[in-house]
This record gives sequence, C-alpha cells and structure tokens, in this order.
Amino acid sequence: MDFKKSYPIKDFDNRIMIEKGDSYRMAIQDKPKWGISGSTLKIIAIITMLIDHIGAALLEQGFIFGMSQEQLKNKIGIDVQQLDIILRMIGRVAFPIFCFLLVEGFLHTHNVKKYALRLLAFCVISEVPFDLAFFGRFNFRFQNVFFTLFLGLIVLIISKKLEDKVKGILGIVGQILVMVIGAFLAEMLHTDYGAFGVYFIFILYFLRNQKIFRTIMGCVSILWQGAWEITAPLAFIPIHFYNGKRGINLKYIFYLFYPIHLMVLYMIRILFH
Repeated sequence: MDFKKSYPIKDFDNRIMIEKGDSYRMAIQDKPKWGISGSTLKIIAIITMLIDHIGAALLEQGFIFGMSQEQLKNKIGIDVQQLDIILRMIGRVAFPIFCFLLVEGFLHTHNVKKYALRLLAFCVISEVPFDLAFFGRFNFRFQNVFFTLFLGLIVLIISKKLEDKVKGILGIVGQILVMVIGAFLAEMLHTDYGAFGVYFIFILYFLRNQKIFRTIMGCVSILWQGAWEITAPLAFIPIHFYNGKRGINLKYIFYLFYPIHLMVLYMIRILFH
C-alpha cells in the first residue's frame, strides 16, 4: 500500500473516513446542500409582510398619496379595494414563515434567555409604531406581533423542559396545557394573531420531526381561520425546501425592520394626507 496517498473508504452523510497509512481520521466534507436558507426565508417573510402592511396601513386607512379610494378609482382607474385584497393575500405568507423561523431560532440558539429578552425588548419598541400605523393613535388595547412571538417562545421553553423531564402521555398533556395557557394570554392581551398565533408556533415545534404531518397540520390550522387565510398555506412551499442552513447573517434585520417600516408607512400617510 502507498502510505503517501489518502483513500476515502466510507461515507457517513457528510463525513468521510480517510485512510492514511495505518491510521484513520474523520474529515468533514462540506457538501453543498440544495434548498432555501434561513436568511432567504426571512427575506421572503419581510417582503410579503411589507406588501401586506402597505395594504393595511395605507390603503385601508382610506387615503394614499393625498387621494381617497374614490378619487383614485376615478382619476387613475385603480380599484383600491381589489388592490388591497391582492396585497393582503400576498401578505398572508409572512406570519407562518416567521413562526417557523422562531421555532428554528429556539432550537438552535446558544442562549434562549437572550433570545427571549430580545423579543421582549422589541415588543415594547414596536408598540408605538404598530399603533400609529394601524390605528393612527396610541391604542394599547391591541399588541403587535412581537408579543405573539414572545408568548410563543415562552411556551416552547416550558414545553422543552417538560419534554425533557416528563415522559409519555403526561408530558404531552403538560405541553398542551402550557400552550393553552399561552394562547389564552395572547387572546387576553389582544396580540396580533392572538391565541391562534401561539397555537400555530406550538404545532410547528411539536411536529418539528414530522415534516409532512407538520405541513398538513399547519395548512389545515391556517385554513380553519377562514377564507381570508386562503393563501397562507403557500408559506409551506419555501418552508418545505428549507435546508437547515442559516445563510447570510440577518440576525437583527427583522427586529429593526418591523418598527421602522411601520413608522415609515405612518409618516407617508401623514405627509400625503
């Protein structure tokens, strides 16, 4: 045998056992993994969310660029109501992706406490832009989507502890009970997507290892919300092709983009009113 050469003798997924002389070593081979990265999913969610909010924060407020819906229709032939429906239908894709990314973030974060505190901080930061964009005034009766994501994360944290410590049916019942409490709090606080949002996050986590069943349950759950969510299941197409890779670092992009874009939309409405 020529001991100067290396011979791959066994492949374990992306690991290759290399024979070199009379010893062996493991070499990690970075095989390209086709699919959609986490950063690409985040960009898709951000773009569809922006499209959705253009409808909700501008068109549905009755004015855009200084013209009412009737004036727009008469002057340039745009049926604002139909345009709004199209924008909102596109926007239905965003929330399921953000929920999926939250679950992935929880599963892979090195510090879940910092993750939770970061979400909580942006709950507070985003509330005023959320109120102004969608209500035109301070309205603390309704809470922005960060509150939904935060409550969902707390449910996941407690569920994981129960999953690790309490096995069998008792553990599953405990996890469901935690989810119900979290959903109840979301409903009481009137968070964006309310109880359904927390439930949906829990479903994506609970079925994380059953890809097909997760997709089926996710689609059925969304469609159960009514015809308004008819396009939301399309979110599971890019989710299905998620390759498990983070992609480019967009860690704080969504956190910052959410309150900033809401404030910008509000300012546009004020300036062109």
